[in-house]
Amino acid sequence: MKLVWFRNDLRLADNPALRHACADDEPVAALFIVSPTQWRQHKMAPIRQRFMLAQVDVLGHELAALGIPLHLLRLETFAEVPAALAELCREQGVTQLYANQAIEIDEQRRDHAVTAALAEQAVSCHWLNGCCVLPPGRVLTGSGEMFKVFTPFSRAWLKALDEDGFVIHRAPAPRGEPLPWQPLAKREWVDEALGQLTADPRWPVGEAEARRRLNDFLEKSVLDYGETRDFPAIAGTSGLSPYLAAGIISPRQCVAALQQRLGYRPQSKAQPGFVWLNELVWREFYRHLLVLIPTLSMNRPFKPETAALPWSWDPDAFAAWCEGRTGYPIVDAAMRCLNATGWMHNRLRMIVASFLTKDLHIHWRLGEDYFMSRLIDGDLAANNGGWQWAAGTGADAAPYFRVFNPTTQGQRFDPQGEFIRTWVTELADIPAAYVHQPHDWLRLKGRQDYPAPMVDHAVARVRAIEMFRSLEK
Repeated sequence: MKLVWFRNDLRLADNPALRHACADDEPVAALFIVSPTQWRQHKMAPIRQRFMLAQVDVLGHELAALGIPLHLLRLETFAEVPAALAELCREQGVTQLYANQAIEIDEQRRDHAVTAALAEQAVSCHWLNGCCVLPPGRVLTGSGEMFKVFTPFSRAWLKALDEDGFVIHRAPAPRGEPLPWQPLAKREWVDEALGQLTADPRWPVGEAEARRRLNDFLEKSVLDYGETRDFPAIAGTSGLSPYLAAGIISPRQCVAALQQRLGYRPQSKAQPGFVWLNELVWREFYRHLLVLIPTLSMNRPFKPETAALPWSWDPDAFAAWCEGRTGYPIVDAAMRCLNATGWMHNRLRMIVASFLTKDLHIHWRLGEDYFMSRLIDGDLAANNGGWQWAAGTGADAAPYFRVFNPTTQGQRFDPQGEFIRTWVTELADIPAAYVHQPHDWLRLKGRQDYPAPMVDHAVARVRAIEMFRSLEK
């Protein structure tokens, strides 16, 4: 018996672990482990937990139709996994375990412990690359080291992809008679751990839905992506991030679909489609970095010297940012959108991260954790990479003097205030000419229902730059 352990790879198609396990006629079973306590410790958003388990439900039904049973275990923490997995393998007569590699340090330590525990009963473990187009360690500098800077990584990644190529594998064929599947909603221990498993209607689960979104984006928006992606009031992005984070669709499927749509794989900014491909390369870069520098999984900065920065931990200022009460309309709209929907546009993520770290001078770790606790697409590598980029502690040549002006960012990327008015209801009736700096207009109307700016951006910007320059002394 072979056992396939599903984690953040909840799909049948282009799943290396599942494909290798189904390469012959030996019986195959599958496993998913529900770890509520560990998920909470990792700040996993409830909306992401529900999304993931809704997909597990779909996956279990689809596997059962192929004759592959999906076992569910509830183990509160990773520490319980090795012994429980060894016991399951003994009960089921498993001789081989297949799983796609994890890149986070806690997950890697768990998997090493599983390998050791299963080796004692002669169960071999096969760890495959299912989370990246190119596995970490494949894209190297001329001296054989992994990259720490994005631009040369991107060039080397494109070259390596041309050299290696890739194949998208279909879901496995049926392996026996269909099996019954009991929906998760009928399993009391799942509801007890995580509450009602009602999926968010804004984010339907299923591989078919992920492919539909991908194809719709490629058909309608990818050629204009470079011009529309920064405007939150426009549906200019793919909307695939939750599906990539849960592994409902693979990054290789995205690259392959882009290439099929265009008839070529773009290699430079001059070619249509490259801007979106480059976003996928950024995703790869942050995942490779997490493997290269495990301390990124431990709340440590990419640039060690920035650990000495005198960050603030002001709880009142942090709460105002979290709740969208900063007095800067684009920041407040973005945070209120996140709190209400579990998702935030990428341009807005940069704006609010810059505001927290460079205007309020609050430690990026607080923002990183808050995002993970709210985002349906929470992913440690991308989230940590984005926060450290914004904070000036991450993989960037000269980041500390990059300080976004929240007012001009709003004027540039939400010029008519459509997004702001949607989420900051106090400003729903304000004229477009005042929406980004509403306080004079509100005073004229005798209104005090929207907060004054928390800080003077010009003063805060100078302070942020001084913080970093002090490290050079």
